[in-house]
Amino acid sequence: MTGEKTLPGETALTGETALTGERVALPARTVESRLIVVARAQRAEDYAPVLDVLIEAGIRSVELTLTTPGTFDHLPDLLARYDGVADLGVGTVTNGVDLARAVDAGARYLVTPITSTAFVAQATDAGVPIVPGGLTPTELFASWSAGASAVKIFPAGQVGPAYLKDLRGPFPDLVAVPSGGVDLAEAEAWLAAGAVAVSVGGPLLGDAFRGGDLGALRDRAAAFVEVCARNAA
Repeated sequence: MTGEKTLPGETALTGETALTGERVALPARTVESRLIVVARAQRAEDYAPVLDVLIEAGIRSVELTLTTPGTFDHLPDLLARYDGVADLGVGTVTNGVDLARAVDAGARYLVTPITSTAFVAQATDAGVPIVPGGLTPTELFASWSAGASAVKIFPAGQVGPAYLKDLRGPFPDLVAVPSGGVDLAEAEAWLAAGAVAVSVGGPLLGDAFRGGDLGALRDRAAAFVEVCARNAA
């Protein structure tokens, strides 16, 4: 799966096909929704019932984590199940072998918790958007200048939305996605601070993957969707 490429100095936010340039854009649907839900389940068999509820509630981008056993085995079926409705990315990518496997499986985008310019190059060469993690200005700029589609400010709960405003001083074109500890109020604040999207896990999912009330999950998801729509770019 590929995304549109732009030059390293450009802010690439949408697009579907990689043609020329150096930076692969995030999927348009993900950018338009401004929300990525991080699905960290106990086992991959639990994905579909929860994702069905999320997507019914308006979620349009889900990151499936490799800390969930069986993610790769279930990925093809999940991609087919939600084709044309939601972007499914693969997250917690920590080595080049898993990165290549996610690309081959058709992941719409890749997320890694670490700063690795080698991962950025590998994903970019394959035409797949990648969002590497980092916290310090040096880490975030290293990934951005290497051609990352966006950078993941992680763990975002340790710094807060004002941090992005500070980063925008020296790095005005930086495309950022905060992740880690982002609740409903923080999501709105991060988007107002200039985040292209917010990455949300526990505050939205709650106990859904442990047998929790799926009706309550639907309500939480709808609340996040509404906040992100209200803060659309």
